[in-house]
Amino acid sequence: MDMDMMTFTEGQTEVKKVEASTPSRTGTARMRELTPAQRRAVMFAQQQVLRARAAKRAKDERQAALVRMWQEEDAETAKPRAVIRKRETMGEVKEVSLREAIGHVLRDLRTHDHKTLREVSEKAGVSLGYLSEVERGQKEASSELLASISESLGLSTSQMLRMVADYLDSVDA
Repeated sequence: MDMDMMTFTEGQTEVKKVEASTPSRTGTARMRELTPAQRRAVMFAQQQVLRARAAKRAKDERQAALVRMWQEEDAETAKPRAVIRKRETMGEVKEVSLREAIGHVLRDLRTHDHKTLREVSEKAGVSLGYLSEVERGQKEASSELLASISESLGLSTSQMLRMVADYLDSVDA
């Protein structure tokens, strides 16, 4: 790579060819050939590269921590656990409602896919608060809403409803 340098000698303009990538020159020697503004620009670019590398390293560490957390969570849920048969409230036995079963299944699907409420609500076109209430079994969702939520979780409505039926069977058994 060639770099043109102008030198002025007794009224004449003389152009010298300077080899920019000679092996005898070091990085500091090249820096001496730069103007102060160019030096500042090079220093700034080097700082930006270092910052970008540090940010990428931090992002990779956060992602690795999330993956470890998800793996631990998956390992815990894979352990055999007692099936929730019926809920007891103040000594009386109460069966799980369809609304609660749907909420339970939707929350399980969402958490096993490592999706947040916000991600699912945005994809399904539902408000975050309403989706949260549906998952907690506090709101009855319309069939259109259930279809939208199911699709945002990567399932058809019929698949999701089969899972709800299986959950209800396990509770009633």
